[in-house]
Amino acid sequence: MKISTKSDRSDYPSAARIKWFRQQLSAWGSANRRDFPWRKTTDSYHLLVAESLLQKTDAQTVAPIYELFLEHYPTIKDLAAANLDNIAQLLKPLGLFFRAERLQQCAQIIIRQYEGKVPQTQKHLLGLPGIGDYTARAIGSQAFNQPLAVLDANVARILERFFGLQGERVKSRCKILWGAADLIAPKTKVGTWNLALLDFGALTCKAQNPDCENCPLSSKCKWNIDR
Repeated sequence: MKISTKSDRSDYPSAARIKWFRQQLSAWGSANRRDFPWRKTTDSYHLLVAESLLQKTDAQTVAPIYELFLEHYPTIKDLAAANLDNIAQLLKPLGLFFRAERLQQCAQIIIRQYEGKVPQTQKHLLGLPGIGDYTARAIGSQAFNQPLAVLDANVARILERFFGLQGERVKSRCKILWGAADLIAPKTKVGTWNLALLDFGALTCKAQNPDCENCPLSSKCKWNIDR
């Protein structure tokens, strides 16, 4: 997905500012990375399940359901052949009934069209039910080590605050913020970078009561300086 263009970037920060931001966030991420079961694998099926369950649901709630789900459906073939009501019952604590149906539809399409292997390209991932830009890029960066930045509410908030960007109301569709996420991400180990941003937004640069006193970015954060 290539959203940004050179003209889009006219108001973006300098290379030096981006470099400093990367250095601080990478160091923070190495010391503060959260531990979730899906972060211990590059199995594309496991990550497809994880990212599907994480949609609109916090990671702490998802973790035990994710592990139980994989105990019941250890392979994509198991999921494709399962009883939908049983899947829905297993996922009931997470809400959103359609999640079970979409997950099984994904598995069935992957069996039918991709020989049981989760597709690697963002284009093909986007063709699966319930898979949007964020989920496709998260799977691509974590499972296939592709240089794909992600953008969710946490990442958008960090970019807007630190760089003084003004995104649109619906962050997930904002070309300015997607372009910034692409530009600011490093060229390598983007999966690790994405996790650092997600954790930083969840633990430090929170929507309410951000921990600016202990934030490694506070000295150069436009939001912190201007408030």
